[in-house]
Amino acid sequence: MASLADSFLADLDELSDNEGYPEEDNAEAAGMEEDGDDDMPDLESLNYDDLDSVSKLQKTQRYHDIMQKVEDALQKGTDFSNQGSILEEDPEYQLIVDCNALSVDIENEIIIIHNFIRDKYRLKFPELESLVHHPIDYARVVKKIGNEMDLTLVDLEGLLPSAIIMVVSVTASTTSGKPLSEENLEKTVEACDRALTLDAAKKKVLDFVESRMGYIAPNLSAIVGSAVASKLMGTAGGLGALAKMPACNVQLLGAKRKNLAGFSTATSQFRVGYLEQTEVFQSTPPALRTRACRLIAAKSTLAARIDSIRGDPTGKAGRNLLEEIRKKIEKWQEPPPAKLPKPLPVPDSEPKKKRGGRRLRKMKERYAQTDMMKLANRMQFGIPEESSLGDGLGEGYGMLGQAGSGKLRVSAGQSKLAAKVAKKFKEKSYGSSGATSGLTSSLAFTPVQGIELSNPQAQGNPLGGGTQSTYFSETGTFSKIRRTQ
Repeated sequence: MASLADSFLADLDELSDNEGYPEEDNAEAAGMEEDGDDDMPDLESLNYDDLDSVSKLQKTQRYHDIMQKVEDALQKGTDFSNQGSILEEDPEYQLIVDCNALSVDIENEIIIIHNFIRDKYRLKFPELESLVHHPIDYARVVKKIGNEMDLTLVDLEGLLPSAIIMVVSVTASTTSGKPLSEENLEKTVEACDRALTLDAAKKKVLDFVESRMGYIAPNLSAIVGSAVASKLMGTAGGLGALAKMPACNVQLLGAKRKNLAGFSTATSQFRVGYLEQTEVFQSTPPALRTRACRLIAAKSTLAARIDSIRGDPTGKAGRNLLEEIRKKIEKWQEPPPAKLPKPLPVPDSEPKKKRGGRRLRKMKERYAQTDMMKLANRMQFGIPEESSLGDGLGEGYGMLGQAGSGKLRVSAGQSKLAAKVAKKFKEKSYGSSGATSGLTSSLAFTPVQGIELSNPQAQGNPLGGGTQSTYFSETGTFSKIRRTQ
């Protein structure tokens, strides 16, 4: 019988034999794959120092066609002639869908350019990327600073908040970066210009989508406004994608990572995206804005689902949802009802009726204070009481040792309840009806004869049984009474 090692070697030989054939059979397929890979750029051949090899969206024909259509549509104005037709068949809706897809591509392209700018400018100011997170703000700041080492000579007012400007200026004074070369600086500034151009194109696309929101999504626009509705659709990738999205994700669309630069987080709103730009959100008190944002996101999702199936082209459902949001927010702001002073009860001179009856009497007798406890709680004037320790520090006996015969135990009288129970027990017969008890015996022990035989039933029923003991006397006779007329 072959060993385990021999079986493993045999399996390896079979595998090596089978591997020879697929190499010859797949030679043609491998050649086809090599031909197909010629169209894809090789990763090693990509030049990341060149911006054109990284960012290619602005040179595509699709980008130019959509931007040209958007400009023509903005100049022509809004046309609602096809409002009653099916939404998917409207060419303007198809352009809006293309604009939403293009806005997503522009956003991804801006992120790619932002990574390119960070890689280049990291040599000059490595701490800037941790202070300014937004790609467009970062590109504007980089273009404004350039190769300047002293940021006191650079005016960043309007580009960043004043608190961030102060932190950037302090950090730049202690940075370990060095000025960039002319070539790297030129590439970095070119990348910043391209990012700003893409951002302007994205705003133009969103303006076009916003101008058509009254026709595409009237209910959603009634709740959040046309501008916010276009941003939500652009970020989600269309009205259909927005309708399929849960409300918790709609709330986060457009949320940015906020850098507070060490300042307090008490006044900052986290996990809020484009919905914070709505009129309802801004009119809500700060303490209720988190709840209001969740409510607006939920109602906006419902409105987007209504618009996706053209359920209400007039926008009446959206206005009703907006009114419901406002009523709920007003309800939240109402003060709690004041506590009314509770009046005192009417004084009653009559004593209140207390529970009585057999159960209460039994409970009172069960927990009644005994005579012994009454004596233990009583003391005579001028006579010291005895205690369990004998020195007056233990448990005192009161008048227990001084009353009556001087005994410690005082015989308590039988209570009324105990006497009543004993009387009832004595009156009750526990024998079986007409049958001899199993405990009775015919043997009797007497001091004279010792053991004698006796009839146990003779003593139990001395009058006999039947009608003799019940109705008739054994000694009496019937009397004859003469009838008188």
